[in-house]
Amino acid sequence: MRKLLICLLVTLLLPITSLLPVGPASAADCVEAACIDVYTQDGQIIIEGKKGDAPKAKPRITKRPTPKPTTVKPIFPELIPRPTATPTPKPKRTYKPRIKPTPKPTFKPKVTESVSLNDRLIKLLPTGGIAYQPEAEPLVNVPIYFWSDLPTQFATRVKVVGEVVDVLLRPGFVWSFGDGTFLSTTDAGGPYPNGKIKHTYKNPGIYPITLVQSWNGHWTHNGTTRAITGTIKTTVFAVVTVVIAPTRFVF
Repeated sequence: MRKLLICLLVTLLLPITSLLPVGPASAADCVEAACIDVYTQDGQIIIEGKKGDAPKAKPRITKRPTPKPTTVKPIFPELIPRPTATPTPKPKRTYKPRIKPTPKPTFKPKVTESVSLNDRLIKLLPTGGIAYQPEAEPLVNVPIYFWSDLPTQFATRVKVVGEVVDVLLRPGFVWSFGDGTFLSTTDAGGPYPNGKIKHTYKNPGIYPITLVQSWNGHWTHNGTTRAITGTIKTTVFAVVTVVIAPTRFVF
């Protein structure tokens, strides 16, 4: 009776245990899919790739057992006629040279292991200076056009550990005109008459111009776009001398 109850409990508990969660799956270790990361460091763009860092296990080769021949014993051995041996003349014995047997080549299966790939690329970004117009002694109360010759965007495509990565960056600008006036914009400016960055000085003097250029952007891999961590900032300087126009009396 106890054996019957134990069997019934086992049969009832088996489907319940099969429904319980097994446990969390381990994180991917970049063996099959590549791990890509793009970030900034020391004013540079760093692109890192990692793939195949865990070697595959060698397959085990198991030999199949060879079946032994089976002999069938006769039921009535006395009824089987025995053949009579006829004497055969002995042939003359000839001696042949001994030939050493050549060993047969053993087949070893090729085992392909995953190769650990690590690559790191460094990309330098373009730098630009400050230009303004008019260049020779601009006047007070006359707008001065400023601009930076930095490109409006930086796009590159790189291949790391066999994977294609697209990087796109755009600059931002913070102008300091030396008289306590600041301007933050994404426009690089331009010369007269289409330039959008212009400033007018009310007093003559020598003004230090400071321009901080910062890069921000994103990178794309396998259709997924991510922001680039960190920013790259460069600072350039220039000096503008503003004068007063001489006055003339016309009769």
